[in-house]
Amino acid sequence: MMQNEDSIPEYALYGDNQVFSAEDFFHCETIAARSERYNWEISEHLHTALGQILFVARGDVEVRFGPARLSLSGPMLVLVSPGAAHGFRFSPRVLGFIVTVSVDFLESLGRTDVLRRRMRESTFHKPSPEDARALLQVGRQLLAAEQDRFDPDGHRLHRSLAEAWMRLATRPHVCAALTPAPIPQRFLSLVETNYRAHKPLRWYAEQLGCTVRTLSRQTEEAFSMSPLRVISRRLSLEARRMLRSSNASCGNIAAELGFEDPSYFSRFYLQNTGRRPSEEKRGN
Repeated sequence: MMQNEDSIPEYALYGDNQVFSAEDFFHCETIAARSERYNWEISEHLHTALGQILFVARGDVEVRFGPARLSLSGPMLVLVSPGAAHGFRFSPRVLGFIVTVSVDFLESLGRTDVLRRRMRESTFHKPSPEDARALLQVGRQLLAAEQDRFDPDGHRLHRSLAEAWMRLATRPHVCAALTPAPIPQRFLSLVETNYRAHKPLRWYAEQLGCTVRTLSRQTEEAFSMSPLRVISRRLSLEARRMLRSSNASCGNIAAELGFEDPSYFSRFYLQNTGRRPSEEKRGN
């Protein structure tokens, strides 16, 4: 059953509500360290200030990006862009790591930087056996350095290893091994980076190299909802997050989300969530 957008929580790391400081650029842990305590299932959630790369060296994982469900087997890399709703279900005894990076660090990189560009979209790809071995080797070194990351000298080593690991995972020739994702999954990635711009369906179809009819049919088949509903769902989720966490007025939030008319934003939010924006703010 699809999870309602009102129930999707936002975390720093899954299950934790502490705020990461700008200096906590990276974090690494094994998949088992967090998922085993949740019976190998990480429910759908999001991080607005963090991106993540999941590396499954061995074992199976079901990846959930919004309404999409993908069953994958290791070795596999899954890139989760900041703000993307996602969840995982792992097979027991899965081997691998989850490496987290802050948006602050990504935005400090040049606009053409490969790591920054790769982390803008949620994607998955299968590394070669050689790259998988390298990711496992460097990942183990990074995991060993994790315990000293708050020490001045240990912090520099941890940061260097973490950045090296993420750059290894996002090298162009590694990502080139990605089998082109089906239209619905590519549509989700486009929505994630363009939902505030209120692009028409025709624009999405052109970017995907298909017709609006094909986009609508495949999205309905994959997610049991129309493309417009997918976009509205993402807008509603972000609006809810901002209304609950921001001190900005409803009008300012509407403008930030691309709504020129605050009253239209109010009607949109009511239609999609059953509550008015003002009610959402009062309910904080």
